[in-house]
Amino acid sequence: MSVAFTKEESAETAAETLLPDRPVSPHPNLVTQAGLKALEEQQREARAAYDATSGIDDVNERRRQAAGPLRDLRYLAERLRTAELVSAPTSTDVVAFGSTVTFCRDDGRVQTYRIVGEDEADPKTGSISYVSPVAKVLMGKGVGDVATVGGQELEITAIA
Repeated sequence: MSVAFTKEESAETAAETLLPDRPVSPHPNLVTQAGLKALEEQQREARAAYDATSGIDDVNERRRQAAGPLRDLRYLAERLRTAELVSAPTSTDVVAFGSTVTFCRDDGRVQTYRIVGEDEADPKTGSISYVSPVAKVLMGKGVGDVATVGGQELEITAIA
C-alpha cells in the first residue's frame, strides 16, 4: 500500500524524528547536592513533556513533539546514572569543588564564581564548571595565590 493511503509516514520519515543524542562529557560527572536535585527535576520535566505527547492524535505530530523530550530523557538518565555526589568543602583554605571563589583579574575586574559540575554551571548566575580553564587553575590554591589563564593573572581574594 502506498504511503499516501496510510496515516503514518514512511519508515524513513519516522526515523527522521529521532534526534541524535546530546553529547555526554568524557569527564567524571561530579555534582553538588543542588546539581543532583536539578538533574532529577529536569528529568521529571522531560518525562512530563514526553507523557504530554501521548495525547496528540496525529502519529507524525506525536513523534515530532516527543523527539526532544525523548532525547533529553536519554541524556538525563545517563547523567543521573553516572552522577558522583561531592560533599560541600569542609575548609576554605584552598579552592575545591563546591567552593565559591572571588578573584581579581589583572585588569582590575573582581569576579566571584562557585565551582560546580558541568550540568549546573552557568557563568551568568555565578557558577562555572570544574573543568573550565579558570576553575582548573584556581583549584588547590589559597587566598593570595596568583594563577594565570589565557595570559591574565587571577589573584584569589576570598574562598567561601
